[in-house]
Amino acid sequence: MANKALISMDELLLSSPDIFIPEPGTVVDGIVITVQKNKILVDLGGVSTGIISGKEAVDSSDTIDSLVTGDVVSAFVLEPENDEGLIVLSLRKASQQKTWKRFLDYYSNKEVIKVKITEANKGGLLVEVDSIKGFIPVSQLAPLHYPRVNGADSAKILARLQKLIGQMIDVRIINIDEENRKLILSEKEAQNEVRLKALKTIEIGRIVDGKISGVVNFGIFVTFEGLEGLVHISEIAWGHVDDPSNFGKLGDPVKVKVIGIEGEKISLSMKQLTVDPWLEIASNFKEGQKVSGKINRITEYGAFVTLADDINGLIHVSEINDPEIKDKGITFKVGDDVSATIINIDVDNHRIGLSILGKKPAKDAPITSITELGLSDKVMLALEKAGIKSIDDLKGKDAVALTEIEGVNDSAAKKILAKLA
Repeated sequence: MANKALISMDELLLSSPDIFIPEPGTVVDGIVITVQKNKILVDLGGVSTGIISGKEAVDSSDTIDSLVTGDVVSAFVLEPENDEGLIVLSLRKASQQKTWKRFLDYYSNKEVIKVKITEANKGGLLVEVDSIKGFIPVSQLAPLHYPRVNGADSAKILARLQKLIGQMIDVRIINIDEENRKLILSEKEAQNEVRLKALKTIEIGRIVDGKISGVVNFGIFVTFEGLEGLVHISEIAWGHVDDPSNFGKLGDPVKVKVIGIEGEKISLSMKQLTVDPWLEIASNFKEGQKVSGKINRITEYGAFVTLADDINGLIHVSEINDPEIKDKGITFKVGDDVSATIINIDVDNHRIGLSILGKKPAKDAPITSITELGLSDKVMLALEKAGIKSIDDLKGKDAVALTEIEGVNDSAAKKILAKLA
């Protein structure tokens, strides 16, 4: 038998000009001839054979695992001919093209899709599908995944984000970089319709079940029904709250009451789901009554004494600085047990004034301290943030000036002016 010389693809084309040879960069369909561990041979129209091997046989759908002889498969043409005269094909590239087209369709139709988080950095989360990279900026994360930390600590932010690696989340594509095949994704946008719908149904006074999405110095953030609200530190418990983290941690289930809605800003309360202990104060404490308790906090305006669960009394600084006290060498520190006389009870603003000098209740004594104005902790905190720490700081201020202070409403301003009149 005579030896047959090998014919190159170019020679074959010259002898048979009607034969179709796939061009690099196109996607072709062929019939699987054989499937090996990491190599697939494909019949291309009965006139040429393609080969898919190595990393080019691996795609995001693991197509090679399900292929059998006779199956039709789509592949991307990499080279028209290798050293063996085979057309070099790629499942990986074909899958990338299909995936990119799907992403373009998702973007055009504003569809919500699921993606798996593969990496995290301080700026956000990364995903990758068929070598197509997507990025979810921190600002585009939904409330439950938004890394709320005190002081914008970058190390804590990254630690929070790293916990999301491996999770599947819903996102919407908000921008596409076609040249570099990169996507900008948003989890927040994916939940936007649910959030807007929920906003229309939420009502003040409603009690909802939620999940803690953040704990910061000034309160606790809670997500529920696609929304997020804040339990301000003053609404966590009836008593003084030093550290909100003592009342829950990230991910904990929690029941809260909606107490305010301003646009998309929702105010919540935990303490209003329990009975206000101050409602029974009149039957338990009276002006002139002798009481005992333990000092739990010392501030620049006095020492707070625990009289009962969530009930504190204040020994004003004027008492502590009184010559009679100083002459006796009496000092105070947190944890000390003290005996005192109740000289004032303000149930509305949750305040009890105490005296360790055995003074009688003061009825018409002039106001000498801000603490004697009977203001709520929230208003007191607002005044302190505005730099108002003494009665002198309030002199000359009218209702307009007071209500310009964030946290001081008309009612509080009127009360301050009435007390100082």
